[in-house]
Amino acid sequence: GGRRVAVGNLRHLESLGIDVGPFRSRADDRRRQAQSTVFVALDGKPAGFLDVADPIKPTTAEAIRALHDESIKVVMVTGDNRTTADAVAKLTGIDRVEADVLPDQKAAVVRRLQAQGERVAMAGDGINDAPALAQADVGIAMGTGTDVAMESAGVTLVKGDLRGIVRARRLSRVTMGNIRQNLFFAFIYNVLGVPLAAGVLYPVF
Repeated sequence: GGRRVAVGNLRHLESLGIDVGPFRSRADDRRRQAQSTVFVALDGKPAGFLDVADPIKPTTAEAIRALHDESIKVVMVTGDNRTTADAVAKLTGIDRVEADVLPDQKAAVVRRLQAQGERVAMAGDGINDAPALAQADVGIAMGTGTDVAMESAGVTLVKGDLRGIVRARRLSRVTMGNIRQNLFFAFIYNVLGVPLAAGVLYPVF
């Protein structure tokens, strides 16, 4: 209708010189309820804001508890506002939050954790997650996400359920135990079998 419209996060509107002051406290209240805020301005003046909530899956808190039982620390890396991210972390039991992270900075977060001596598994589902999935020691893609995320990851969870991470870890531990057991018995078999095949008992029999 001939009017200039701006829609975006707080950082975007501030870069346009728009003060969202009248709506800031109300938006903060919504963020504390784990909602993301998108501000709207008309002709350079704040007009309101929209709340966007990505519902937390009922199984998420259970998955995080199970990861804690395995002595795994859980870090959420998100482009969301700090207040919203902290609210989600509180609801789900996440240990640490890296908020206001731009898409190209996620891989840098993974590198920083690795430089601190951590072994990092990264779970993600979007195009923006692909570099971090490739950088991580183990990349875990959600089967409900993008193809590029699945191509970048070493593991894909078909249903996109975080509990699959716990199952995959337990399965890998059992698999490695089976491999070690097979190698052990193969070694014993060869230690005993090769001398027998070479005729070590020939003089006796």
